[in-house]
Amino acid sequence: MRIRPITPDLLVTELTDRLADAATAVEPARLRVAVDGAPAAGPDELAAALVDPLRARGRPVLRVRATDFLRPASLRFELGRTNPDAYYEGWVDEAGLRREVLDPAGPGGDGRLLPSLWDADADRASRARYVDLPPGGVVLVSGALLLGGGLPFDVTVHLQLSPAALRRRTEQTQEWTLPAFDRYAEEVVPASFADVVVRADDPRHPALVEPGTGA
Repeated sequence: MRIRPITPDLLVTELTDRLADAATAVEPARLRVAVDGAPAAGPDELAAALVDPLRARGRPVLRVRATDFLRPASLRFELGRTNPDAYYEGWVDEAGLRREVLDPAGPGGDGRLLPSLWDADADRASRARYVDLPPGGVVLVSGALLLGGGLPFDVTVHLQLSPAALRRRTEQTQEWTLPAFDRYAEEVVPASFADVVVRADDPRHPALVEPGTGA
């Protein structure tokens, strides 16, 4: 295993190259990419940064946030609003994410994807319109706790934080989620199998774990 420091801009460039090449390999289907990490690691921000470079490479892109596929509040908060086990085990509507995004983007799918399912703030359906993603396109799904549950991704990117960095960079109002990420690191060990592992303790100075497995 080698840890290679990299600038944020070069990280985006190298990921863009890798994903564009991977999309060629899965044609005529679409490439399903997970950008996984605790909110403090910035998975949504990294996914957003990949959109324009991929489009510049001729790849249609749809970005989907896991937070737009949460379950209704009555289910998420059944054990309280700050229960880390509930957060870990059942906040994301994985069935809905599979049904509305990952399966239609996969082999044999029609490419008709729903970019969001649930408005968590209003606690109602988001009423988003379906989007047609052409063959050879890329769907970027970003968020926390995405790996290890059997969701069908073609490429997985994991943003890894050390325990100290996770605690330092997590907002005070979200510190109750820390036991969930401890469980994730211990039970799922995403850095042991993700296709790309990025050490993100300092967002200004990320590092790639090579050859892409282990941590």
